[in-house]
Amino acid sequence: MPSTVERIQQEFRDQGLVVLAINLGEDRGMLANWVNSRNVTSTVLLLDDPALGRTYAITATPTVYLVDRDGKLVGKAIGTRPWSGDKGRAILRALLAR
Repeated sequence: MPSTVERIQQEFRDQGLVVLAINLGEDRGMLANWVNSRNVTSTVLLLDDPALGRTYAITATPTVYLVDRDGKLVGKAIGTRPWSGDKGRAILRALLAR
């Protein structure tokens, strides 16, 4: 999934797409090595408190929240999705056009 997310971020960032990846509970050093080794350019946050995952109702990874420019939650997807496919790109374009 990271390669898909990275490609989508690169493709849509000039249109306003912001990707925040949230990692649940990994070791900080291991996560930093992973991010660096894959040249991830999106922001990666580390939640080191498992209760935060429960607060956001994260029951599986990946969990994707789609938030519009006003900060309103407009969608949630659990599990891997074809964001780089025609339907995924259409959803992102529609949200970015708002």
